[in-house]
Amino acid sequence: MAMTKSQIEEHIAEATGVPKKSVKDVLAKMAELAYNEAKNQFTVPGLGKLVLVDRPARTGRNPRTGEEIQIPAKKAVKFRLSKACKDEVLKQAGE
Repeated sequence: MAMTKSQIEEHIAEATGVPKKSVKDVLAKMAELAYNEAKNQFTVPGLGKLVLVDRPARTGRNPRTGEEIQIPAKKAVKFRLSKACKDEVLKQAGE
């Protein structure tokens, strides 16, 4: 089961000895900074990189009717995991 935001804050607070309110403030500021800097790539050390990408226009298909439709170009936000993160998660999943 996934940890809630509150559980994450509590876990970090206990592990570091920092008050939970401070941990909450740091996480909120980090999220705010990531939102503002995504256009320039925002790296979260040890986890990965938040990037803004341009998706080109393409032809798609309506699944109900099979009719071809044009999907316009757009910007999208992606999070690219670091190799270290992938390796560690896969190592722990294999245990």
